[in-house]
Amino acid sequence: MAKFNKKTVEDLDVNGKRVLVRCDFNVPLKEGVITDDTRIRAALPTIQYLINNGARVILCSHLGKPKGTAKPELSLAPVAVRLSELLGKDVCFAADDEVVGPNAKAAVEAMKDGDVVLLQNTRYRAEEEKNAENFSEELGSLADLFVNDAFGTAHRAHCSTVGVTKFVKESANGYLMAKEVEFLGNAVENPVRPFVCILGGAKVADKLAVIENLLNKADTLIIGGGMAYTFLKAKGYEIGTSLLDESKVDYCKEMLARAEENGVKLLLPVDTVVTKAFPEPIDAVVETEVYDSDKIPADKMGMDIGPKTRELFADAIKNAKTVVWNGPMGVFENPQLAEGTKAVARALAEADCTSIIGGGDSAAAVNSLGFADRITHISTGGGASLEFLEGKELPGITAMTDKD
Repeated sequence: MAKFNKKTVEDLDVNGKRVLVRCDFNVPLKEGVITDDTRIRAALPTIQYLINNGARVILCSHLGKPKGTAKPELSLAPVAVRLSELLGKDVCFAADDEVVGPNAKAAVEAMKDGDVVLLQNTRYRAEEEKNAENFSEELGSLADLFVNDAFGTAHRAHCSTVGVTKFVKESANGYLMAKEVEFLGNAVENPVRPFVCILGGAKVADKLAVIENLLNKADTLIIGGGMAYTFLKAKGYEIGTSLLDESKVDYCKEMLARAEENGVKLLLPVDTVVTKAFPEPIDAVVETEVYDSDKIPADKMGMDIGPKTRELFADAIKNAKTVVWNGPMGVFENPQLAEGTKAVARALAEADCTSIIGGGDSAAAVNSLGFADRITHISTGGGASLEFLEGKELPGITAMTDKD
């Protein structure tokens, strides 16, 4: 676990210091109104700690994909308003299209201990995603210390996640980042067993490295969602018009053999909910049937795991002590095709285990189904948590200052 031996916000002497905090304020907006403030609330413990300990808090984040140009609809101005409400104090918004401009410099210059300033969308600058030294230096010029609390972008080496660390005295993880590292790091490196991993979602290609890494770590690997059909094809089954990654069939055969060699139980769907075609729109009413997974009709498409599979997967979860889940079991956006994902979410909520959901669609599913408060940890970063599960080191974590 040496690679996680990084300073946290509590290891820094922040009193009277200017502290730049990278947050994940990439919130959904509709006509300039924030429709879900979960990510803003997730950043509050770190921000509040810094305020309480006399720091001068300078916040930065990206929002959407402005691709290096100032787009008013992707301004962080609404975030400043919501933050002011949640913190119960004024958050000064530095509205510079160049991010570090005259407004930001003046606002930081005028700060007193405990004040909060929010910079404009870091991706208004084309240099941000290129980790260019000039923008990293500009960000660093505003601060004495840097805190990264944006796990969702920890797998990206950008100016506001990595580059800036060269231009400040010390860098540390915020509370949210430290929590992600603790849960995901322990789950992968030192799980309480039995350790069960559940992978779903559409494509095998998205999870190649994850599957390989977890076959060396997990006791049971459950595969559902669209990616399961390529595995079923690898077993020689008829999968009808279900999603298939033809180029990965041999890879799936290798993984099935590897699981057997490693003594890992690899569970695939034993029955499948099928339709004639993909629902259009996605939540349209469809006619469904259930077939055993080796008997899917040639003209039908697998859309969700069937009732026998729900029971099979739930039994594996019931006996686990650590469970990591990434990816839904079917087209969960359609109420008729959400039962498999619901069953897994319910089994996780009821299990006596450490349950970790790796962001993305799984997190959305658990939130929409009302099980979020019964899950041990829901990751805030889909792509970052996937790379963590692959066993990769994340640049946004490795760039932090090591503990002594």
